Amino acid sequence: HRFNLSNMVLLEIIAAADVPTNDWSSTFFGYLGVATALVFANLGAAYGTAKSGVGICSMGVLKPDLIMKSIVPVVMAGVLGIYGLIIAVILNQKIDPTNYHFATGYAHLASGLCCGLSSLGAGLAIGIVGDAGVRANAQQEQVFVGMILILIFAEALGLYGLIVAIILSQQKNQQSLAIKFTVLYDVARFLIHTFVE
Repeated sequence: HRFNLSNMVLLEIIAAADVPTNDWSSTFFGYLGVATALVFANLGAAYGTAKSGVGICSMGVLKPDLIMKSIVPVVMAGVLGIYGLIIAVILNQKIDPTNYHFATGYAHLASGLCCGLSSLGAGLAIGIVGDAGVRANAQQEQVFVGMILILIFAEALGLYGLIVAIILSQQKNQQSLAIKFTVLYDVARFLIHTFVE
């Protein structure tokens, strides 16, 4: 009788492990990843654009011929917003409320934070360097190449976050496999405890 009961429990647990979760609260983390990717990346882009724009306006009063040459920091800051948009779209397409596990939601939240916060940091660096760089370029034109190199390395920070975010966004629903192994381990331990001891 005890063996038949344990067989029934085993079959019920294994059958339950194959059923995907319909708990919509797991999608909260996925959508939070979408929001953080876009919002933080746009914050970085906005700060970089505004801070560099102030420097360009101040410099343009004295040397208006250098305005178009000094627009590079604004363009590089704007690209950061595109990084956030890319990750937000990728994550949004991967959220399926009928088959979405917490582990995937956590990975997507990490993906959004990687992209968003990296882009925010890059935007802060681009804004500060862009502001000081265009002002210095108005007085000494040889500063331009150095400014561009610094901006490239600042932009690379956002690119690193984008690459890791894309890798994290590719995480699949591995939870059912993990549940099966955990369930089989627990059932084996239960059977050993029941029949051996």
